[in-house]
Amino acid sequence: MHLFLTDPDTATFLTDELRRATPHSSVREIEGLDIASDVKLDGLLLAFARQTLPDAVEIQAASINAWADRIIDAVVGVFPDDQPWRLHLWPQYGEGKAGRHRCELILTSLMERLKKRRRHLLRSLIDSDAVFDVQTSLAQGVLTSPETGWLSATPAPRAHALRSLISSFPRGEVPLADDKSAPSRAFTKLVEAEQRLGRRIERGETCVDLGASPGSWSYVALNRGAHVTAVDRSELREDLMRNPRLRFESADAFKYQPPQTVDWLVCDVIAAPQRSIDLLLEWLREKRMRNFIVTIKFKGHDEYALLDMLKCDAPPLCAEFHLTRLCANKNEVCAFGVVK
Repeated sequence: MHLFLTDPDTATFLTDELRRATPHSSVREIEGLDIASDVKLDGLLLAFARQTLPDAVEIQAASINAWADRIIDAVVGVFPDDQPWRLHLWPQYGEGKAGRHRCELILTSLMERLKKRRRHLLRSLIDSDAVFDVQTSLAQGVLTSPETGWLSATPAPRAHALRSLISSFPRGEVPLADDKSAPSRAFTKLVEAEQRLGRRIERGETCVDLGASPGSWSYVALNRGAHVTAVDRSELREDLMRNPRLRFESADAFKYQPPQTVDWLVCDVIAAPQRSIDLLLEWLREKRMRNFIVTIKFKGHDEYALLDMLKCDAPPLCAEFHLTRLCANKNEVCAFGVVK
């Protein structure tokens, strides 16, 4: 049984997405968690799943110590010895501090037990939200009430292989960046996608920003020391236009072609979803960039199925491909990845 987490307001869209992708599997919703049985995770892409708990097992644990014991039982003999592992534990019930406090008590009990009986596991337990490497395992626990919940233990290297479904952030939630100097809040989408990808625009790299105005994504790249070609009919904010590492082109974002391969394509252009999908696929097929972050925007909820074509056509062209409704997205989905 696999659990898929999403925002409450997108649970219906995740259910629809699962049913399109796996029409012969059973899908049901329970306590804000979408659950699908008999689904093959390899190669599966779910834009509306913020986090996945593979092979989750429903459990009952009557006490704090019982919860700690169940977590230990789930990982012993499953995770490779002397390799790093992480634990995500959170409540999915009630409001306020009670659930978080119970999780904190469970973690304290777990540490005490590991110190006494499983020191090698304690030494290997790491606290990080870096993208999974091939040696890192992941245990996830979600409490649906004080005494019930689900546990998932995904050993290395499978956690790394499923990185398009499994987030390195607990519950798949990334804290939004804050920078009041940016031209708009849109910059948070770029920063979040970088964090999820485990790569970021760096000094000296080349970047094309399609539909760049007013300049929030160019702003991030320029502040990092990158060289940016910004393409739009409207100019960027005045201070960005003066930056010596910015080259502005007043042109149609959908017709622009770089003279040579660039390190990054970033695109937050306002356009019909099919146009943005076609643009990304064209750039991928022509290998015009090495990395990419592209927003696909929707009006209403009727065109989400258009993403199915992107799920089919983009991954073979990529060394790594992600399709996710970011925490910073509204009625949008972000495609990001690395080109082969």
